[in-house]
Amino acid sequence: MGKKDRLKAIGNAGRVIDVGGIFAYAREAGMIPSLAARFSNLMKRINVGLRLRHFPELKKFHTQKVAFSPTKPEFEPKSTSVHDTLLCQVLDTNPDYKTLKTVHSRIILQNRRCDSALGVKLIKSYAALKDVVSARNVFDEIPERNVIILNVMIRSYVNNGLYREGIQVFGTMCGFDVRPDHYTFPCVLKACSCSGNIVIGKKIHGSATRVGLSSTLFTGNGLVSMYGKCGFLSEARLVLDDMSRRDVVSWNSLVAGYAQNQRFDDALEVCREMESVKISHDAGTMASLLPAVTNTTRDNVMYVRDMFLKMGKKSLVSWNVMIGVYMKNAMPLEAVELYSRMMDADGIEPDSVSVTSVLPACGDTSALSLGKKIHGYVERKKLIPNLLVENALIDMYAKCGCLDRARDVFENMKSRDVVSWTAMISAYGVSGKGRDAVTLFSKMQDSGLVPDSIAFVTALAACSHAGLLEEGRSYFKLMTDHYKITPRLEHLACMVDILGRAGKVKEAYSFIQEMSMEPNERVWGALLGACRVHSDTDIGLLAADKLFQLAPEQSGYYVLLSNIYAKAGRWEEVTKVRDIMKSKGLKKNPGASNVEVNGGIHTFLVGDRSHPQSDEIYRELDVLVTKMKELGYVPDSESALHDVEEEDKETHLAVHSEKLAIVFALMNTEEGEEDNNAIRITKNLRICGDCHVAAKLISQITSREIIIRDTNRFHVFRFGVCSCGDYW
Repeated sequence: MGKKDRLKAIGNAGRVIDVGGIFAYAREAGMIPSLAARFSNLMKRINVGLRLRHFPELKKFHTQKVAFSPTKPEFEPKSTSVHDTLLCQVLDTNPDYKTLKTVHSRIILQNRRCDSALGVKLIKSYAALKDVVSARNVFDEIPERNVIILNVMIRSYVNNGLYREGIQVFGTMCGFDVRPDHYTFPCVLKACSCSGNIVIGKKIHGSATRVGLSSTLFTGNGLVSMYGKCGFLSEARLVLDDMSRRDVVSWNSLVAGYAQNQRFDDALEVCREMESVKISHDAGTMASLLPAVTNTTRDNVMYVRDMFLKMGKKSLVSWNVMIGVYMKNAMPLEAVELYSRMMDADGIEPDSVSVTSVLPACGDTSALSLGKKIHGYVERKKLIPNLLVENALIDMYAKCGCLDRARDVFENMKSRDVVSWTAMISAYGVSGKGRDAVTLFSKMQDSGLVPDSIAFVTALAACSHAGLLEEGRSYFKLMTDHYKITPRLEHLACMVDILGRAGKVKEAYSFIQEMSMEPNERVWGALLGACRVHSDTDIGLLAADKLFQLAPEQSGYYVLLSNIYAKAGRWEEVTKVRDIMKSKGLKKNPGASNVEVNGGIHTFLVGDRSHPQSDEIYRELDVLVTKMKELGYVPDSESALHDVEEEDKETHLAVHSEKLAIVFALMNTEEGEEDNNAIRITKNLRICGDCHVAAKLISQITSREIIIRDTNRFHVFRFGVCSCGDYW
């Protein structure tokens, strides 16, 4: 076999090769140049670890150099070329840090640190591993300065959030007489966008104009984004209009600019304009639009939904954004349904963003079964440890009334932040376990974490729900005196609620009068609720008057005042309040309750007969009411609308949505393990007195735990007793 044939056989030998042998034989044959090309193709099929294993000059750079004969210097430059090829290919495979350091050391030993091609690849590799200091050291050792080298250094800084340094490198281009290109401007404009540096951004716009690149696609997109993020929306629009070519990114950048600057109507209008010029919306459009469709009209949400449905192939980002849109507009049922559809979609696998978006929806709808499935998925896919995911799991279990499961997640976390502790404290608080919440707050302090403003809101709320007056006062003083946190209206409302629950209605009113800021609806609402419980009509009227000024269209406060008058037997005033509501066209919001049964979420309205099992539900409800009356149940007519005829009030009370949901759950579930034994219901209004009494009696009759989460708190009914202590 000739020498060339033997080399061919080596080239076809696959992965098990002796690089040193190839080099020795090639040197003998005088075929280093032809070997380089063959070796380059071969190495593309060999991973980094294999290359290093068979190339001791890289793996053990301190050993003897390649033994090229000093008597044949003409081969030395050629062998260096082969070394460079190999080194470049190793660097192109995104090596880990140890491998990168090994390669870099070999480059230094070969005295190739000034090589610009190797230097560029080293800079990229170090930047990808977030070691920008080493990237800069390599950059400084390269004597050559061209647009490629400078662009790579700028990108290395910008991609690692070092925007000022990236802009500074751009500023050196003139000194090196280097002309920026269409790769330079998008990157440095991103630095201006992210740092909000509009002054430098405008100068860069001028530079791009001078070299004729300001209207090109990539530079133009960068300018639209920069002006939009910096709030210069007219300039962003002018740049877009001046671009000779525009793609979906161009339009998305303008949508994002309008949305981020609260110009929501303009953002939506740009989306409609995209349709008129035949530019299809994509996941980026939806993501850019997200701020504009937060707490917006249903029509706007439906517009985004239609945008989503029209997409041919939906990416994970588009699914995540649509779930986020639903959650930001208080549409948890739709979010849960969409997530379930996503799980059935081909090629779509939820990520941590997906689960952190949908878990709050599971909590809001008491969809415990789905929440548990997601938890199992998170563990199988190893999405934890992840603080955002774990905090969302705690919140979901807490909202479903599963305190033990929430605590298990909390205890198994490898690290916890203030949000983790706050979520667990809140879970105990809303469930009426104020003592546990207080104990946990102390443990958080002992852990070395400093409680923030929100942590104190949850601690005060826990004291409020559990009636811990002195503890509440102590926490308020600790917050203001020790931690120097200025009370917000949320803290003040909690203090009013704490005082009101303790029967100190006059002190609560005095507390409001002494507040340094103007009380809001929540503060006066807490006082009005206390007046209802403690029958303080005079202060209740004052609170109601303030609420009518702050929220004239909120029917709930009129109903609450009406109930205060009714409890005091002041029926003329009750009639007057009802007449005012009629004259204003105000109606009490219809009650709606959600309950999860066998993995599906069922919604019931007051007097609902739309459910397929309605006839059976009402028959079973009649049986339950009979049993309740045998235990002394008397319908609380004060909880009914007072413009209903007296003989109709009992019927009206019997068909409240939570009663229908409870009966439906009893009919379709059986006692099982602790999680499955409980009936979990969420309601859109505060539970009325009659339903509260009924739920206590039903829990006693059926020996089932009933958990109702209304707009104010959890009510956990066990054996005829509620966790709220009959104060809500």
